[in-house]
Amino acid sequence: MTAEDDRHVMAHALGLARRGLGRVWPNPAVGCVLVKDGRIVGRGFTQPGGRPHAETVALAGAGDAARGATAYVTLEPCAHHGQTPPCAEALVAAGIARVVGALQDPDPRVAGRGYAILRGAGIAVSEGVLEPEARALQRGFLTRVSQGRPMLTLKLATSLDGRIATASGESRWITGPEARARVHAMRASHDAVLVGAGTARADDPSLTVRGFGPVAQPVRIVAARRLDLPVDSVLGRTAREVPVWLLHGAAAPEDARAGWTTTGARLIEVAGSDDGLDPAAMMQALGEAGLTRVFCEGGGQLTASLLRAGLVDEIALFGAGLALGADGRAAVGPLGLGALADAPRYRLTGCQVIGPDTLSLWSRD
Repeated sequence: MTAEDDRHVMAHALGLARRGLGRVWPNPAVGCVLVKDGRIVGRGFTQPGGRPHAETVALAGAGDAARGATAYVTLEPCAHHGQTPPCAEALVAAGIARVVGALQDPDPRVAGRGYAILRGAGIAVSEGVLEPEARALQRGFLTRVSQGRPMLTLKLATSLDGRIATASGESRWITGPEARARVHAMRASHDAVLVGAGTARADDPSLTVRGFGPVAQPVRIVAARRLDLPVDSVLGRTAREVPVWLLHGAAAPEDARAGWTTTGARLIEVAGSDDGLDPAAMMQALGEAGLTRVFCEGGGQLTASLLRAGLVDEIALFGAGLALGADGRAAVGPLGLGALADAPRYRLTGCQVIGPDTLSLWSRD
């Protein structure tokens, strides 16, 4: 196989890995392709819930054909014993002749040990094939391992003048059906959807993925310092069907805690003040709970607090061709900037037309 062949097969493995996004936390979404004599003999991706791993699925599909094959894996095969034996040892036992990897696993339980097991068994190992692409796909997992929190994607849907609602609060719908369908697809690729208490009270949202048939639903999270949300809301009525997590402060009343506990919601107390919950504490708590990718859909105050804290990794900005004026509700609350140099800056990574609207994607390096 040539270097170009390696890149081509690895691109296929990365495509398989993407199928696991939003479905495999706390594990990473990994893809694996087995090639022998120029033909794919097995392939797999991490299954819902994080197991079985991609390599296990691919080896099971290949059977005896795995012996002497080349395995393409988007993340270094695991080297530790958990609920399943290490994938590195499974590749050795299957008689794999060569392993092509995209990205080393930074998890301290692996961190080069998987590749060492393979090399120690006489298997040829090539590393770093399509590493930038693999790193982008694994951003959520990498962020949780390195920073203890999930990657955060902020979604904004605004008018031409940066408003998310009229002065009266009307916001349905600023963007068209094509943009809203894309939002549902984005929800599906994240572990959880996060909103603030004001948005939850005003919109009574379901925060589920719709329009794609049966899919794994993201965890629905509301940041509500005092748990001042009606338990008979859509979230409260459906908390036993699709998980609801409530981030709250120490001052949340006991009756509110008891009421929400009876709905089946999970309550997570985090540090905060009278001004609101501490955004860094919120994200650390979500990381400790195993989340790797969180999709934030506002509102303005929550958005501002996350931006001020430097916790927004990516922004998906949907723009509609209408103006709502200065009396409309701003997409981002006050940031308290003293100088332009203090403003959070992001790098444009993509832009496209979606129906009558636009979508621009921004990333914080």
